[in-house]
Amino acid sequence: MKSQDILENQAKIVFLGIGSNLGTRKRNIEKAKFLLAEHNLDVLSVSSYYETPSWPDPRNPKFLNIILKLNCYYNPQELLKICKSIENQLGRKKAKKNAPRTCDLDIIDFNNLVSKKNSKINLPHKMMHKRNFVLFPLFKISKDKSSSSSLILCIPILSANGA
Repeated sequence: MKSQDILENQAKIVFLGIGSNLGTRKRNIEKAKFLLAEHNLDVLSVSSYYETPSWPDPRNPKFLNIILKLNCYYNPQELLKICKSIENQLGRKKAKKNAPRTCDLDIIDFNNLVSKKNSKINLPHKMMHKRNFVLFPLFKISKDKSSSSSLILCIPILSANGA
């Protein structure tokens, strides 16, 4: 076996966000965790649950959110496919952006990987620095506080117009 193969098969540390604002929210999140485990994603740590207003329309049902720290043997694209499959299994329907949903899985960080500008997947998650329901639990479950702080610092700084 080549040394490159050995390195590629090592577990990567991944942080995933799971949220739900339709149906039995906590049950939806627990089902998502179970389905992740069925894909051999080992949960290392789980944050507390955090309830937040729906954004951008706070009149929609409130979200329940958690952050998971996982061991992952997939590449980012494979993990994204798994996350989308789980969302579909839990009844997520195609709808307008930020519409209420039974389950939302977001890759927050994938082994401190920073994706290239035109990548199909944004790593770390491009909006995490604006979401307290991501930042607070991420910081709480990260044993290495400097790691979560450096993750936050590697997010590109946007200009005032968001470009």
